[in-house]
Amino acid sequence: MRIALGCDHAGFPMKAQVLEVIRALGHEVEDLGTHSADPVDFPDIARAVCDRVVSGKAERGMLVCGTGVGASIAANKRKGIRAAVCHDVHSAHQSVEHDDVNVMCIGAQIVGPWLARDLVKSFLEARFDANDDHRRRVAKLTAFESEPG
Repeated sequence: MRIALGCDHAGFPMKAQVLEVIRALGHEVEDLGTHSADPVDFPDIARAVCDRVVSGKAERGMLVCGTGVGASIAANKRKGIRAAVCHDVHSAHQSVEHDDVNVMCIGAQIVGPWLARDLVKSFLEARFDANDDHRRRVAKLTAFESEPG
């Protein structure tokens, strides 16, 4: 699978480990920055990751920031993106299985290195369970994107 990965300065220390896990699982990964601990604006990184996912250049995206919340808010502004903050393994896989999440957001200041590894693995190994209930609910989520404000 092709993965687009991005982080802000708060997520930068964890990004190298996330890259390592993605590659160890046999996936391709595009590192979209940031490439230092200098302050950056997380919406810019989220846009780059979401552009790759929406265009099909990546099948899934991952964002690492301080809490995961800002990255998730930014990512979910983009049509075609279903992003979730995941700080536990159950959410990391169930968000894909039930909600067809295509971008996982992790808070580097919330989770430690061992849990981050498990989150990445769980998210990337999960597959959408396209039963009638899940398809219907995801279709409703997609319909929200086209409704006027």
